[in-house]
Amino acid sequence: MKPTRRHVLWLMAAVMPSFLSRSARAQAYPARPVRIIVPYAAGGPTDIVGRLIAQKLSEHVGKQFYIENFGGGGGNIGIGHAARAAPDGYTILVVPPNIVVNPILYDRVPFDPIKDFEPVTVAVTSKEALVVHPSLPVQTVKDLVALIKGHPGKYSYASGGIGTPPHLIGELFRLSLGLDLVHVPFNGGGLAIGSVVAGHTPIGLSALATILPHTADGKLRALAVASKTRSQALPDVPTMAEAGYPEIEGEAWFAVLVPARTPPEIVTQLNHAILEIIARPDMKERVAALGYEPFGSTPEDAATQLATEATKWTRIIRGAGIKAE
Repeated sequence: MKPTRRHVLWLMAAVMPSFLSRSARAQAYPARPVRIIVPYAAGGPTDIVGRLIAQKLSEHVGKQFYIENFGGGGGNIGIGHAARAAPDGYTILVVPPNIVVNPILYDRVPFDPIKDFEPVTVAVTSKEALVVHPSLPVQTVKDLVALIKGHPGKYSYASGGIGTPPHLIGELFRLSLGLDLVHVPFNGGGLAIGSVVAGHTPIGLSALATILPHTADGKLRALAVASKTRSQALPDVPTMAEAGYPEIEGEAWFAVLVPARTPPEIVTQLNHAILEIIARPDMKERVAALGYEPFGSTPEDAATQLATEATKWTRIIRGAGIKAE
């Protein structure tokens, strides 16, 4: 039956309020400050990424985006807090691979990485570096391996927490070379590297953003980066492969997520804003100077990457027998 003008008007009347409410909601967002949860202590790699995104979003959107740090529990406390937040676009989570790693490491976590979140984008990636306190009598990775093997049980390495990329790379380093090396986890990369700088923990693994200020002033010595290519921020530091250990490889990524059931138009708006920010020349320069590499992805691609990374890290964790205490 051919629709009459009356039918058309009725359909328009039914559809338009819903469309207009979604449109108005997207246009009005954000109407108030937006918090960005970082599930680690201040000063670590995730915190640095979160603060940079918060600053640039505030400038770009014209509303305040601010950081709340929820350290502890290997990131579980902060991630769980974000999972329980209202899905209204006013709580954002910036998180490293622990979003998919922790459910493998822990018997119980207060979130489901798939059901409780909507991915917005994978914003940046980061190379991980092996560093030592300058007092350690080593100049290369081979020197360090020889030192550790010559003194079993004496040395330890710091990471930003159990299950973080630095920890997993550290365990790969320890297990593949048969090293008697103790892992010392901290509640964030900043605290871990602070321990190395102070000489309490002689060896550290961390994202470049955390170690660059200390390598620049000689408080840390970088021996290698655990990636396929060298870092623009540390061009003179070899890769693990160049140092003679091609099997030691891994890097971090930092994703932006929102609680599940956040309106899709807000997810899209945040994705577009972050991708536009990352593409700016000044932002690319700033990100590179901090030791990160701009990435940017669609929400769909981010969801695929999280699923792929979960499979990858599951294999490594179970193969190494890593378990959170």
